[in-house]
Amino acid sequence: MSVANLAIPFWSPAEVDAAIPRTIAHLHDGRVLAYPTETLYGFGTAVDRDAVESLVTLKQRPASKPFLLLIAGSDMIARLGLRLTRDASILAARHWPGPITLVLPGGERRVPDRLRGPEGGIAVRWTSHPGLQQLILAYGDPITSTSANIPRQPPAMSAFEILEQWPDAVHGGRIRVLDGGRLSPSEPSTVVDCVGSRPRVIRPGAIPAAVLRESLPALIGDR
Repeated sequence: MSVANLAIPFWSPAEVDAAIPRTIAHLHDGRVLAYPTETLYGFGTAVDRDAVESLVTLKQRPASKPFLLLIAGSDMIARLGLRLTRDASILAARHWPGPITLVLPGGERRVPDRLRGPEGGIAVRWTSHPGLQQLILAYGDPITSTSANIPRQPPAMSAFEILEQWPDAVHGGRIRVLDGGRLSPSEPSTVVDCVGSRPRVIRPGAIPAAVLRESLPALIGDR
């Protein structure tokens, strides 16, 4: 079978339904999943140490750059022992589900240390991609997320780009690719640190800081 035929259709509701059982099994096996999001294609795994390390190896990721977590409900935050601060709650109420990632305190002993950033928190986003939401809800737990690309290359905007860049890993079953079509050009999610005394933009992205300040005037960073 050619690598091109190994992408799993993940577009229509029927395709999403059909893809979920084997995709969940793939995550339980600790392997890497490639999937569409509301911004770009991502790589992700289960939230456990061995699965996370497999993604670190695949991405050749330095220790100073952790992965974020994708959720599909606020209950997933509580189950990991993470805390929505007052500022984070305000931003989440206005912009979740959507392309904003919030760095939250907590998660000690429940989230692998490899996912904790230099700010001391864990980055979390409630995805607005319908198919991915359905998958995460069916799986029952968050999944990790990082852009699907080889180092120093642009993030993938289609399943075909992942198949081109990672043919051996796909053919060998280490990566399962969900094909949600070619995504429209988009900025990555905006990342806001909500661990410190004042909320701070640490990565500009799809939601401008000026828009975030409409609901949180104390926000600093990104002008």
